[in-house]
Amino acid sequence: MGDPKKFLERLHDGVVVGDGAMGTMLYSLGVPIQTNYDQLNVTRPELVIQLHAEYLAAGAQLLETNTFGANRTKLADFGLDSQVREINVRGASLARAVAGDRAFVAGSIGPLREAERPEADSFEAYREQAAALAEGGCDVLILETFADLAELETALRAARAACDLPVICQLAFLEQGKTAKGADAEDAAYRLPDLGASVVGANCGGGPARVLQALKRMARATSAPLSAFANSGFPTRVGDRFIYLANPSYFADTAREMVAAGASLVGGCCGTTPADIRAVAEAVRALKPGPRLVRPSVPAAPKPAPIAPARRPSFLDRVGRRPIVVAELDPPKHLDTAKVFEGAAELAALGVDAITMAENPLATIRMSNVVLAHLVQQRTGVRVICHITCRDRNLIGLQSHLMGADVLDVQYLLALTGDPARIGAQPGATSVYDLDSVGLIKLIATLNRGENMAGHSIKRSTHFLIGAGFNPNSKRIDHQIKRLEMKVKAGTQFVLTQPVYDAEKIRETYALTASIGVPIFIGVFPLLSAKNAEYLHNEVPGIVIPDAVRERMHKTPAEGQREEGMKIAREMIDAALDVAPGIYLIPPQTTYKPAVDLTRYIREKTGTLPG
Repeated sequence: MGDPKKFLERLHDGVVVGDGAMGTMLYSLGVPIQTNYDQLNVTRPELVIQLHAEYLAAGAQLLETNTFGANRTKLADFGLDSQVREINVRGASLARAVAGDRAFVAGSIGPLREAERPEADSFEAYREQAAALAEGGCDVLILETFADLAELETALRAARAACDLPVICQLAFLEQGKTAKGADAEDAAYRLPDLGASVVGANCGGGPARVLQALKRMARATSAPLSAFANSGFPTRVGDRFIYLANPSYFADTAREMVAAGASLVGGCCGTTPADIRAVAEAVRALKPGPRLVRPSVPAAPKPAPIAPARRPSFLDRVGRRPIVVAELDPPKHLDTAKVFEGAAELAALGVDAITMAENPLATIRMSNVVLAHLVQQRTGVRVICHITCRDRNLIGLQSHLMGADVLDVQYLLALTGDPARIGAQPGATSVYDLDSVGLIKLIATLNRGENMAGHSIKRSTHFLIGAGFNPNSKRIDHQIKRLEMKVKAGTQFVLTQPVYDAEKIRETYALTASIGVPIFIGVFPLLSAKNAEYLHNEVPGIVIPDAVRERMHKTPAEGQREEGMKIAREMIDAALDVAPGIYLIPPQTTYKPAVDLTRYIREKTGTLPG
């Protein structure tokens, strides 16, 4: 219709019907799930036009652009970050061409890819996309499916800076009127209009009943126009596809309830089809938004300060009293645990401060490190640091896994993003990465406050000691240090590094990280052979072995290379003991003996061998 003012006028006069799902409809047309759907605006515009036309024919009065993920960070995953403007302008122009003067066009903007980033970068990414959508001819912008209210507020400010179009702000609510990041429906409804939102509402997150519940809460908190775009129920997997089972009649009945609750913009989200929108259009044609009793905005009472879990003794209490020794014993690739228990017993006898266990390193299947850690702790009394990665579990599974670790008294964790599944030897395995390592640290810290990520109580606080990784070998050491600062701010209490094979690099690392404020334990990995050195240098992410060290290994006769690797490891330990609070020993995965020998070396050298 080409006039933003008319859009707001229509919302005050009656009900505007939005369109339905774009992604699930494109999938139903045979577009592979691995495809970047936003790029279809350029590569397959006829498909996008077809769906816009079907929704318009069904009675939609507002068409959303096919640009939900067309921001710089998400497009970068497909190497398309240089095409932000083209994809968004094209998406807006396709919807505009179909809508003509019969429907409004809403420029769809979704959240950025989950990752920690400076707010200024997020602001610019949203501003860039909003400006391109306005240029393409949108009447309104719709910021949708947000879980983080702070991020939605950043996107809203960016949209207002980019253009003067009306802005619809929608969050995805789960149980009890809260988003996955704990944003509250009423709080959002109070805050967003003050920042310039023209319309506030709910979308995705669940079926019509859940959206209706959130909408009713928002209606009590604001007089601003309300919007509701529900999923078509919850999906059921049939074969290799997800099918939404809610029928158009049920969807339309709930749409009537949404309008009665105060909604003036009603459409569909995941799984909805032109048939659903046709049913909604017929159901709400003669309706007007129901009256609302808005409660006065009352400043939310400040949350009580989180109760920190009771302080428990840890190996960090010994920092400064003696060199800390942390040694790694990885779980086996099979069910024979004898060597792990043997190694743990020998390390315990030497007074090792903690044992670490990786989680499927290099995307290779190994026994559960949490279960094995529990058994090792029971048998030896030595605490185990379990590596927890973001690769293998989604946000639901991670929280479940962590609560289980707490129940098993596995309290020391190393939060890592994790090696991608594609480098492993398990065909068909995929990487999840709902979080990165910084997000995982924040999640663990949240559990330590007695809440899950949705802000719901877990009855008591967990007692996790949070560790993080650090790579001193990176060419962009300044970037690594900034990221380490973010990890410490998020809740990190200690740091384990990748192995280092350069004494000067060790001294440089501690000089550059002097202000970090948490103990950093330098990684030492004894080389087995010249071939092993080349493999680690060329194929294992994060490990850099200087030319001089690799040449030294090659010049050593084959029968002496293992001992030469141990000699290099002792040299790294000697250099580290001058500046480091302790050593993180990483033996080759085939044997624990190097870790035992190096632990004895450290204890004898520093006079800390148990009596």
